[in-house]
Amino acid sequence: MLPALVLLLLLIIVFLPQFWVQRVIKQYSQTIDELPGTGGELAEHLIDRFQLTDVSVEQTDNGNDHYDPDSKTIRLSETNYAGKSLTAITIAAHEFGHALQHHTHYSPLLLRTSLAKKAVVAEKIASLLLVSLPFTFILVKLPAVSLILLLAGLTIMCLPILLHIFTLPVEFDASFNRALPILSEGNYIPDSAMPIARKILSAAALTYVSASLASLLNFYRWLAILRR
Repeated sequence: MLPALVLLLLLIIVFLPQFWVQRVIKQYSQTIDELPGTGGELAEHLIDRFQLTDVSVEQTDNGNDHYDPDSKTIRLSETNYAGKSLTAITIAAHEFGHALQHHTHYSPLLLRTSLAKKAVVAEKIASLLLVSLPFTFILVKLPAVSLILLLAGLTIMCLPILLHIFTLPVEFDASFNRALPILSEGNYIPDSAMPIARKILSAAALTYVSASLASLLNFYRWLAILRR
């Protein structure tokens, strides 16, 4: 009974934010011809305005809006790159906020970027350790060794979860300390639309977080397997 409740709680934690984020983004994706430009054009304009000469903008085919700190590229989905909607404009401003963080050497972003790279490698190592547990026990026949490998695997798998701690401040800073003042002071959207922009910026801040929370399910899956 308890494992089922834990799984249900995890599913709610993981998928409820994703559902809300997708609903908000879709709700305000309708084209508004009165807007001065598309999301891609706004990103290009902001790069020129803030003189981030080493940053570029491109359309991505996977629908994943993000800023790539390695190539210093703002990548926008087709809908947001070519779209003239509140969602397109606001998401472009949010991703530019990350580029501005990088440009100003915002330490939480740099730390998150470093941790994200390590977390990918760590998850692979942890999975390898956990998969090898039964074989290791058969070969060495020492419970202590298997226990050490188990603890090491589960500990390493916690790294992506720690990454989430650094994700929220970075995302909310990009939304509300960078993008929101830019949108407000630059008159890129009507004043009447600012409450909607705040809502979209909240969704943008939670997009990465809600997606990355899936690692909690992976962690639970391994615990369930090892309990058998």
